Amino acid sequence: MTIAEALVPQAWRSSPARRLAVEMFLILGGSVLVALSARVRIDLPFTPVPITGQTFAVLLTGAALGAHRGALSLLAYVVEGAVGLPVFAGGTCCFPVLLGPTGGYLLSYPCAAAVTGWLAERGWDRKPKTTALAMLGGNIVIYLVGLPWLAIFVGKEVFIAGLLPFIPGDTFKLILATIALPVAWKVIGQLRSLEW
Repeated sequence: MTIAEALVPQAWRSSPARRLAVEMFLILGGSVLVALSARVRIDLPFTPVPITGQTFAVLLTGAALGAHRGALSLLAYVVEGAVGLPVFAGGTCCFPVLLGPTGGYLLSYPCAAAVTGWLAERGWDRKPKTTALAMLGGNIVIYLVGLPWLAIFVGKEVFIAGLLPFIPGDTFKLILATIALPVAWKVIGQLRSLEW
C-alpha cells in the first residue's frame, strides 16, 4: 500500500469512473508537484546542470504514488515539457531541452519514480533506514541515465559537471525524505485509529 492509497481508501472501492478520476488526479498532481519544484533553480557557472528541487519531488512522487502511478506521473511531466508547457528547470520547456545536456536526467525520472514507488509498495518508506535506501535507489537510477547522457556534452568533466556538486544537496534531500515519509505514515496511522 502507498501513501496515496492510504489517504483515499474509499476511492479504490468506488465506481470505475470515480476511481479513474482519482487516478488521473493523483498522476497529474504528481506532475504538477515536480513542475513546481523545478521552479527552484540555481545555475552553477561550471555545469549546464542546475540545482533544482526536481529530484526530491520525483522521488517523493514515486514513493507516495507507487511504481505505476509514479512512473505515469513522471511520464506525463516529461510529455508536458516536451509539448511546450514551462515545467522544466526554471520554467523552460520543449523537445530540444530533452535533447540537451540535462535530457538524460529528465528521461530518467519515470524510471526513478518507478523504482522508488516499487520499494515503497513493499513498505520501504515506513522506516528511516529503508526510506533512505529507497531514495538512494531512485537517485542512482537518475545518475545512471543522466551522467552518460551528460558526458556526450561535457566529456571527461562529467563527474565534476553532473555528480560531485550535487552530492550535498542529494544527501540533504535524502535526509528530508527519511524524516517526512515515516512521519507521514505515523500520521496516517493515527488518523485511521481515530476513524475506528
